Amino acid sequence: MRKNRIASVVLAAALGLPLIACQDTKARQENEQLKARVSELEKENTDLGGKVDGLAKENSALASENEKLKASQKSAKKTAKGKKRKHKRTSNSTTS
Repeated sequence: MRKNRIASVVLAAALGLPLIACQDTKARQENEQLKARVSELEKENTDLGGKVDGLAKENSALASENEKLKASQKSAKKTAKGKKRKHKRTSNSTTS
């Protein structure tokens, strides 16, 4: 009976090693694919970060320009109001 047990263990080990090796190969392949994808995502992240910085600067410049335009519009309205002439009252002196 001992020989059967030892033979069973040897047979199980002999069959199990290729399965373990196959799983290890699959895991390595998957790991390499994941590393490549992570590298791609890091590159995309860097590119998008640069775009975000550029858009933030552009947004800041546009906001500044918008404020300047609002200020010039307000001053234009004030000068337009100051230039309006007041109506002169005419006397109602008509001959009767």
